[in-house]
Amino acid sequence: MTVANPIYDIVFKYLMEDTRVARIILSALLKKDVIDIKLRPHEYSNTERDSLSVFRIDFAATIRDEDGHESLILIEVQKTWLETETLRFRQYLGVQYSNKGNINDQGYAMPMVSVYLLGHRVGDIEEPVLYVNHQSYNYDGQVVTEGLPDPFIDSLNHDSIIVQIPLLRGQLNNRLDKVLSIFDQSNRAADDAHTLIIDEKAYPDDDDMSHILRRLTMAAADSKVRREMNIEDEILSLVEKRESELMKTRHELEVTVTQLNDTTAQLSATIRMLLDLGKSPEEIATYLGMDLTDVHRLSSK
Repeated sequence: MTVANPIYDIVFKYLMEDTRVARIILSALLKKDVIDIKLRPHEYSNTERDSLSVFRIDFAATIRDEDGHESLILIEVQKTWLETETLRFRQYLGVQYSNKGNINDQGYAMPMVSVYLLGHRVGDIEEPVLYVNHQSYNYDGQVVTEGLPDPFIDSLNHDSIIVQIPLLRGQLNNRLDKVLSIFDQSNRAADDAHTLIIDEKAYPDDDDMSHILRRLTMAAADSKVRREMNIEDEILSLVEKRESELMKTRHELEVTVTQLNDTTAQLSATIRMLLDLGKSPEEIATYLGMDLTDVHRLSSK
């Protein structure tokens, strides 16, 4: 079946606005039962259309642990299909930590999990999904478990889940693999980057996956979604062009700096040679048409 490609911001937003879909995807990522989920009232999506970098969407979720304990956590989902500096992610975290609406009834910041869906690889890490969980240690480096979790500690740290979309290569070994397979770009239609070709037979008797695929099929048929995907393509093209121009300018600048350094080194060698021949700095400045201060400065290099 042909479905819309959720690597596009508009499709991802369309997908995650369905609370059942959001609950299915986040339950699989968290490996916990998300029993209730709400889209946060302040959605910090990317509204600056001159920079297609990071799309953000926030949820408040009630999760149930294996022991039946229920707790409220914040989940921030950030998606990018361009290599983006970590500063952008950290700036957004700063907004979240300073948001007074994220304080619970006990006066602590609510526990938060950051989910990063990356359209690019992170260094040489081969794992498609990486869980970054923080632990507490004593002076001797031993893990401290007594008294934890603690709301004070949890309000100062957060866990992260990093998904490297390029490493999703058709594996369906577990629940998470199935859910993330909708982002697998190896299923992209050969003649249309806007769509994926999905074999629905890979999810037999799976009502949740059927619901997700129906949602993506609806997105593919939505004229507004298709129009927005075209706009994203145009913006991405402009961003890539700008990046190429920046790389070219950076290279030209590096060449110029190298040439300038070579020229400076040659001038320094010439000045030192003339000094060795008994020429005064004033004579050298006149001979080379330079400022006397520069002669003194270069003679010491």
